[in-house]
Amino acid sequence: MRFDEPVLLYGAGREARSTRAFIQARSPHTKVYVTVDSGEADIDDATFIAPADLTQAIEARLFATIVKSPGVSRYRPVFAMAREAGIAVTSNLNLWGEAYRDGRKVIAISGTKGKSTTATLVHLMLTESGLDAGLAGNVGLAPLEIADKHPIVVFELSSYQTADMAFTPDIAALTNLSPEHTDWHRSVERYYQDKLNLIDRDAPFPVALGVGALGNPLVMEALRDLKRLIPPLAPFIHDRIAGAAARSRLKGEHNLNNALLAAAIAMKAGADLEGVVRGIAKFTPLPHRLEEHQVGDVTVVNDSISTTPEATKAALAAYEGSRIALIAGGHERHQDYSELSQLLALRGVTVLVCLPVTGDRLATLTYAAAPEIEVIEAGTLEDAVKALVGRKAKFETVILSPGAPSYGQLETAGKVFKNFEERGAAFVRLAGQYFGAKA
Repeated sequence: MRFDEPVLLYGAGREARSTRAFIQARSPHTKVYVTVDSGEADIDDATFIAPADLTQAIEARLFATIVKSPGVSRYRPVFAMAREAGIAVTSNLNLWGEAYRDGRKVIAISGTKGKSTTATLVHLMLTESGLDAGLAGNVGLAPLEIADKHPIVVFELSSYQTADMAFTPDIAALTNLSPEHTDWHRSVERYYQDKLNLIDRDAPFPVALGVGALGNPLVMEALRDLKRLIPPLAPFIHDRIAGAAARSRLKGEHNLNNALLAAAIAMKAGADLEGVVRGIAKFTPLPHRLEEHQVGDVTVVNDSISTTPEATKAALAAYEGSRIALIAGGHERHQDYSELSQLLALRGVTVLVCLPVTGDRLATLTYAAAPEIEVIEAGTLEDAVKALVGRKAKFETVILSPGAPSYGQLETAGKVFKNFEERGAAFVRLAGQYFGAKA
């Protein structure tokens, strides 16, 4: 990136703010612009450009570089227009690669689900083994916030970030691969391609695969050479980790798989077995991922981070043996809910509360696949929780696991959630209010 010419920040979230700080430290006099599609463009010392004026700004070459936030699709026509005009399009992650990659061991972890838990576990295992490691990406710090603070950096990366990741990791891992984010990537095929860009490279760095990725034809093709695969853990290590996971706060078979994958990655990076076991013991569930609260005699589970049907299936499996009221539904990404609907009764769901927009499809599928389940269609999250109050005899556990993003969803009439975190916090608050105790 050139610091002697103006820069546009597309987005104004945490990454954009860290990019602004990075530019300020490197070149205090560089002119910085900012644009956002919605919300506040709250960036220090940056001049706002309205999205409607971007075409004119590009034609005038008002800036030489665009630093795009992850949530902004790289496939928007405005970015092709910028490249044609000779304007570079980059990211916070790639700026980190330019400035700080050399001399550091980089561990990059992605996957459709489980990547946050796996990356967090790898970081704990490394630090408990006495290694100086940092955690960045979608958990921990933004890439430019972590800068050069640690000789080992564990990155948890979404498909938005792997799509144009310009540097090569030392170790990479994929937890699994299933359709997601088709609105951002424009197609399932492109989502797969962008996710697999993490490993589909000429460099022979080692790769660890979770059970949901191992054997997947697309993943194996991207791997290119089976010699790159990190070998399975020895049986005695597998058993030691399984025992540690059973004593920890990791719930469900999917989290055991995450722990086993994390151990393989961490030990490849230099962790020892005792550090791995201590790391598992220190793990605390991530906010909004199977976050459990006891509200009176009801177990309330906030799994608001669930944005895919696969994540919802994993949440239900973690509470096997319990009678469950499931609240699901959210922003439409054209994901397939047919398999989920067929599993609901088998996983103990007795009541299903469906929220707009995807809840409509899930309700229709469930009426056909499991007529014994009571299906309720609610317009807001508050309506969903209220609907369960008179049905407490039918369940012991209430799980919010939407299987869809929060965009456009309503907490109450007229109040829209900003993100999945706000959705999860509202769910816990409403559960405490309507089930008669504080969560």
